[in-house]
Amino acid sequence: MADWMSKAPKATKEFVDGRRVDEIECLISDLSGIARGKAMPASKFARQTHFYLPNSIYYQTITGGWSDEAATDGFTEPDMVMKPDYSTARAAPWTADCTLQVIHDAYTKEGDLVPYAPRNVLQRVVDLYRARGWKPVVAPEMEFYLVARNVDPAQEIKAMTGRSGRPAAARQAYSVSAVDEFGPVIDDIYDFAEAQGFEIDGITQEGGAGQLEINMRHGDAIKLADEIFYFKRLIREAALRHNCFATFMAKPIEGEPGSAMHIHHSVLSTETGKNVFTGVGDEETPEFMHFIGGLQHYMSAATIVFAPYVNSFRRYVKDHAAPINIEWGRDNRTTAIRVPVADPQARRVENRIAGMDCNPYLGIAASLACGYLGMVEKIAPKEEFKGDAYDAEEELPRGIYAALDEFSAAKSLREVLGEGFCHVYGAVKEAEYDDFLQVISPWEREHLLLNV
Repeated sequence: MADWMSKAPKATKEFVDGRRVDEIECLISDLSGIARGKAMPASKFARQTHFYLPNSIYYQTITGGWSDEAATDGFTEPDMVMKPDYSTARAAPWTADCTLQVIHDAYTKEGDLVPYAPRNVLQRVVDLYRARGWKPVVAPEMEFYLVARNVDPAQEIKAMTGRSGRPAAARQAYSVSAVDEFGPVIDDIYDFAEAQGFEIDGITQEGGAGQLEINMRHGDAIKLADEIFYFKRLIREAALRHNCFATFMAKPIEGEPGSAMHIHHSVLSTETGKNVFTGVGDEETPEFMHFIGGLQHYMSAATIVFAPYVNSFRRYVKDHAAPINIEWGRDNRTTAIRVPVADPQARRVENRIAGMDCNPYLGIAASLACGYLGMVEKIAPKEEFKGDAYDAEEELPRGIYAALDEFSAAKSLREVLGEGFCHVYGAVKEAEYDDFLQVISPWEREHLLLNV
């Protein structure tokens, strides 16, 4: 076994367990959360400390195009130095041979962290917390759909066929029988997750046809973002084994609820290890209220990170299980900011704005950034909303351009996330939207072709 394997997690060592590792997949996340990098023989990986990729990886759009505007020094594609984080070594149990995946961090040739690499953006925010004596803790919830194979983009996405031979039914939230319909896929998800050392807190049926939710155990922000990055690939591979697709689109099926990545947050004192949201008498602390205030004040400006594509904004529809404003409430799932029922030491705040299509590193970073600014700037939240928040006014930006305008104007938020990242991210989002505007939709052909 190679020396670097001594730094790998226990589950990875158990997966290998005397077998010869054939291949290593050296991975990074681009701005969209797509796994990029290169695969190489394990023997070569063991002999090297880094490899190179062009910085244009982070200028690439979801359509495969490029944003020239993202490159402030000209589009020359200089190399970045990709260094492995051996603690992220995980099995790829769906492959025929013994293959491992390793997440890498991006550095400049001068040795600095590349400011627009998503994992580095999250690290930057976590470091700001640590400088204040705080440790952020997160617990993400992943919603996704299992759908019938769709090889023609012109065709609508349809629910997959379950064990019964019938298409998955909608409006079956929390039905155990509905989950059983996808049993073979879920069995593989469990098996793959176990091989990779990931702990699933639970799987439930959500409100959409074929929509599931996986809850993850709370923990370190970067570790959990790594796990979501891996989980998306794991779930897709499990679905493909059973002739269906897993999709993390925010709104894949017309008329069905969208898929969110709800993020639960708490903050620990690095000195005492205790939750700073709870006081000595189990009361809510000023930090708790300021965290909520920061989310209320800055989340609208961060919407372009939580909702990165045109399709993302289709989630924010009244009475369709996603927020339409930035109200907060206790045990209230109609609000964007929810305080769940919990013991005082588990007191936490849930962000319900983020879609499952967002980059997990960036979504968590932006959410933590909003809460951080609230605590640092001591922002008081509005009065708690009681009742149905869908009866309140809509507050979120209506579309990509409006969201980009708010993002551009949010000086404090941009300082926390890093201006270098914010420039590149905004330029790539504009390029993607320009691509979208070149596509004529079925709605336009149906209603405009002969009527205008």
